[in-house]
Amino acid sequence: MQKMGMPDDVSNVSDGLPESTSRRSDSEAFGTDGKAFSGPLNKRGTRKGARFNVPDDAGSSISSGSLRSKNEDDEYVEVTLDVGDDSVAVHSVKTAGGADVEDPELALLAKGLGKRSSLGASVVRNASSKIRQVSEELRKMTTSFSKRTPVGRYDRSKSAATHALIGLKFISKTDGAAAWAALEKQFDKLTAGNNGLLTRELFGECIGMNKDSKDFAEKLFDALSRRRNITGAVINKAQLKEFWDQIADQSFDSRLQTFFDMVDKDADGRISEEEVREIISLSASANKLSNIQTQADEYAALIMEELDPDNLGYIMIESLETLLLQSPTQTVRGESKNLSVMLSQKLRNVTDRNVIQRGYDGFKYFLQDNWQRVWVIALWIGAMAGLFTWKYIQYKNRAAFDVMGHCVCVAKGAAETLKLNMALILLPVCRNTITWLRNKTKLGVVVPFDDNLNFHKVIAVGIMIGVGLHAISHLACDFPRLLSATEEEYEPMVQYFGEQPDSYWHFVKEAEGYTGITMVVLMAIAFTLATPWLRRGRLNLPKPLKKLTGFNAFWYSHHLFIIVYTLLIVHGIKLYLTKEWYKKTTWMYLAVPILLYMGERLIRALRSSVKPVQILKVAVYPGNMLALHMSKPHGFKYKSGQYMFVNCKAVSPFEWHPFSITSAPGDDYLSVHIRTLGDWTRQLKNVFSQVCQPPANGKSGLLRADNQGDNPSFPKVLIDGPYGAPAQDYKKYDVVLLVGLGIGATPMISIVKDIVNNMKAKQEEDEALESGNNHAMPPMSPQSKKNSAGNFKTTRAYFYWVTREQGSFDWFKGVMNEVAEIDHDGVIEMHNYCTSVYEEGDARSALITMLQSLNHAKNGVDVISGTRVKSHFAKPNWRSVYKRIALTHNGQRIGVFYCGAPAPVKELKQLAADFSHKTSTKFDFHKENF
Repeated sequence: MQKMGMPDDVSNVSDGLPESTSRRSDSEAFGTDGKAFSGPLNKRGTRKGARFNVPDDAGSSISSGSLRSKNEDDEYVEVTLDVGDDSVAVHSVKTAGGADVEDPELALLAKGLGKRSSLGASVVRNASSKIRQVSEELRKMTTSFSKRTPVGRYDRSKSAATHALIGLKFISKTDGAAAWAALEKQFDKLTAGNNGLLTRELFGECIGMNKDSKDFAEKLFDALSRRRNITGAVINKAQLKEFWDQIADQSFDSRLQTFFDMVDKDADGRISEEEVREIISLSASANKLSNIQTQADEYAALIMEELDPDNLGYIMIESLETLLLQSPTQTVRGESKNLSVMLSQKLRNVTDRNVIQRGYDGFKYFLQDNWQRVWVIALWIGAMAGLFTWKYIQYKNRAAFDVMGHCVCVAKGAAETLKLNMALILLPVCRNTITWLRNKTKLGVVVPFDDNLNFHKVIAVGIMIGVGLHAISHLACDFPRLLSATEEEYEPMVQYFGEQPDSYWHFVKEAEGYTGITMVVLMAIAFTLATPWLRRGRLNLPKPLKKLTGFNAFWYSHHLFIIVYTLLIVHGIKLYLTKEWYKKTTWMYLAVPILLYMGERLIRALRSSVKPVQILKVAVYPGNMLALHMSKPHGFKYKSGQYMFVNCKAVSPFEWHPFSITSAPGDDYLSVHIRTLGDWTRQLKNVFSQVCQPPANGKSGLLRADNQGDNPSFPKVLIDGPYGAPAQDYKKYDVVLLVGLGIGATPMISIVKDIVNNMKAKQEEDEALESGNNHAMPPMSPQSKKNSAGNFKTTRAYFYWVTREQGSFDWFKGVMNEVAEIDHDGVIEMHNYCTSVYEEGDARSALITMLQSLNHAKNGVDVISGTRVKSHFAKPNWRSVYKRIALTHNGQRIGVFYCGAPAPVKELKQLAADFSHKTSTKFDFHKENF
């Protein structure tokens, strides 16, 4: 608290505050000469005290921080000040006797100087020269105090304090009594058989840490025990309560001290390099960062170099605090911050609107987002309804209706829809045709080619419904009625069924019967094995049944449809109630789709054999990743984001599996990255691992093999493609958001490479134009002109790669480093997220955060990814990602492309819709499908 003496006879103070004020900053008050009376008042520092007397003579000397009048007996007043780094505010004005000042002028002065910055700046006019003198002396005094920062302690008045105080959390939930009640219940459960004593090994489980953090929890237990001189490896409930109070303490000092005690094993108040090394290994283990564990010695030396510049051999708590309280980077300022607030308000759920309005808006937004799907599905349902009605009415007017009733009408109506659907279901899997339509026509504007597999599944559901109606109507209704009909009722049916049968077997043994039943059984098998639970092997089945699931079972069972279509044609010819050949229309429905599909398979067989590929390089990476680099066949033209099928006869001569192409169209090779997820990919990795060796010369990967010339030891690989995919349309957008989860980053990597190649091409074109050598450049082909830098629409890309394992970053390390080196204009913004690392602010990742900052600042390399791209921890806040892009690219259309696990799809798609509906920035969401 700063105290200052001031004469009681100070005069010439304005009678009141000015009517108008003039702002020069958020928190400065100015006199008529433009000099400030006080600095920013929102930064509060330590209060310090001194006493001043203001002399009558303005020229009196000032010494030792106090102003004394010539007459020592003169009365004086005490002015209590709040002094910050660069500010001063009047706290109170009292007489020497301690009474409040009655003088209205001094009271007004105190009021004017003491106002907070949050209320605006106060401007005091017509102040006396003595008051100005006091103000100047206060400024000098404040400056002198600001220079007296305690050595070794970081100044928490900076904005970093707010950021840091939310960090260094040992537990995620500290909601007071409720949290302790749950903890107490867990304690009772864990200590039921141990006389109410909690062991060191169970401490982490008791406070809610997972098994991966067991070692970290034990270190925390040791630190808390040392602080309380507890020597045993068990604690009671009262001691646990003490531990909990310290862990749950929200103050940064308490958290910092706890963390320091964890590192300081010998409790000497100093951290040695050995102790730093141990806590690095512990943190790396808790966060599943094996690479950091192996380099613990190197990183410990780096921390000691930074925090122990005098080579004392130890670190004090003040040095650790300095590193933790680094100022955060502010990303939203000024106008952008205001826009951010406005955007948040727009995105809030509107609850004051009635149900009809909300329903109307929801329906309108649904049509805006799904109009392509809506008209296709509506057309399909309309066609089925029309065919069903037509056949229903037709058979209602025939003689069979008198015997079999409405059952025969339903059976024949369902049969007609089955003919249509059995024809349509082949079209979405004619990939060459769809790719051609996507690339060569404008149909993509109205036809949702990205949903081809989804439409394939929807048609399959339609087939199941049709089969159910058709089979049940015949087997459970029509045939029993024919058996129970009287001779007179059956008489018209003789021409169709012959003599009246006396058993159900009569209908089953005929061609119509056994072909229909066989088709139902085969389709049931194929449909069942195609469900996501069985196709992806998600069900925990007994080992013998486990072999009947997975992709192989799905792939082979789907080829049962060769038999199904053969039986369907026979079934359509051997009809009971239709004898004229031109009325047997099944083959008419199926002819074109079957020929088209057979042509597709023939093209695949010819193309894969005519276009052989040579393996150029093989690499096996951490995370069960196999990378294949192969020669590009002549005439093989593709776009970034597309995929191709791969076949390896050494694994299976019949199986073809789709993989995204990770090379860019401008590269002179083809590459795919294959994650081991099933039987086929596991065998493929094993086959290629046999011809690989550990890498030499610092190359990445666990195993590598480079083909120097013709290497017959490499297994033979066939490819088929390329095929269209949603991500290939990224060039339609000026700005793209690319999101890949794990192996889902593969199509996005090709896009990133393509953008990098475009940047290189643009630089070369600019250099050629500047040097005047453009005439010497060879003429461009039409295809080259189409893909030239001038026709490249994308000007900004945001790439978010989220993966669980640190080793995954090795897959595309070269690409990320190349982007960081070439992209001087910030065209590509890359964000790597490692979800195995605890979120920033968690004590288990605190040292990793420090290490990351130090290593990136010194060496320019991220300790998590091993690249020049700095990694983030835990999962992204997707709402914040969309929000930042919406603010940066206001009024633009953003292409959002996602590939990976289905879990985040709902959130990403919903956010794209929300921001598109409620802001001027539009987001088009595209999901990769295989």
